[in-house]
Amino acid sequence: MITALPKGMAQDAVIRRLQTESLRPVKKYIPDSLIKKWKSGGNYTLTIGQGTLSNWAAGGDQFSFTINTILQLYSYYCKDRNSWDNTLDIFFGYINTTSLGSRKNDDRFDLISKYGYSLNKKVNLATLFNLRSQFIRGYTYPNNVKTFASTFMSPGYIIFSQGLDFKPKKNLSVFFSPLTARWVIVTDPELSRRGEYGVKPGTKSINQLGAFGTLTFEKNFTKYVLYKTRVDLFSNYKTNPQNIDLFVTNVLNAKIGKNLALNWNLDLVYDDDVRLFGAAKKSPGLQLKSIVGIGLQVKF
Repeated sequence: MITALPKGMAQDAVIRRLQTESLRPVKKYIPDSLIKKWKSGGNYTLTIGQGTLSNWAAGGDQFSFTINTILQLYSYYCKDRNSWDNTLDIFFGYINTTSLGSRKNDDRFDLISKYGYSLNKKVNLATLFNLRSQFIRGYTYPNNVKTFASTFMSPGYIIFSQGLDFKPKKNLSVFFSPLTARWVIVTDPELSRRGEYGVKPGTKSINQLGAFGTLTFEKNFTKYVLYKTRVDLFSNYKTNPQNIDLFVTNVLNAKIGKNLALNWNLDLVYDDDVRLFGAAKKSPGLQLKSIVGIGLQVKF
């Protein structure tokens, strides 16, 4: 049996309920267009080394100093079926010894921008742009003779490619395009005159059409150990398509303190147009660069 409340008591209950509702926080409405779709950040590493010898019977340089720095930036966008991944990696290193003097031991910037339109959960129709070069003048030292070999945009590599981007996992991407345009740029007059990096003597660029594939993989082995790799493959349809150009970069980062980390960078390059090796110094060859250091690391 339901008993009705007296009229005065019913009115008091309604008033108390309205007072309670008025004190509740109001949830602010945010339009979908204003919800953050970008994810950005980066990592900076600085390593420094120094050594001194005096009357050291086993021999060695009296003084040595090295400094290496790595800056890695990223900015990712994702909304509905559209994604846009942007990364910029900057590597620079310097070494000074009593016997060799000063020279750089690392110098590279690498920009990648990739737009994708999702066809399904694992495959994107993608457009990729890549620019890779160095900042300052570089030299080789055959027979201890300083020889000018590179500078800003000499060489520079530009890739524009459209293809399919397969992402079976969040940390793995495999992009392939059967039709890719690549430009090799040599803007320096001296290097251009010498016909370095595959350009015809006196010209500043060469355009190549071929197949291109790139694999990127990132793995956290533990909370403190991170491994990243990228493998680029390019086959020039016009000239020696069987000789595939290779660019591989590996970074292993092990955090050993709040802002202290061990960093190992290993790069492998094979470019069929770079013919500086062999007995006659006119053959292509596998290039390797390995740098290990412990130093400051800041993530942001």
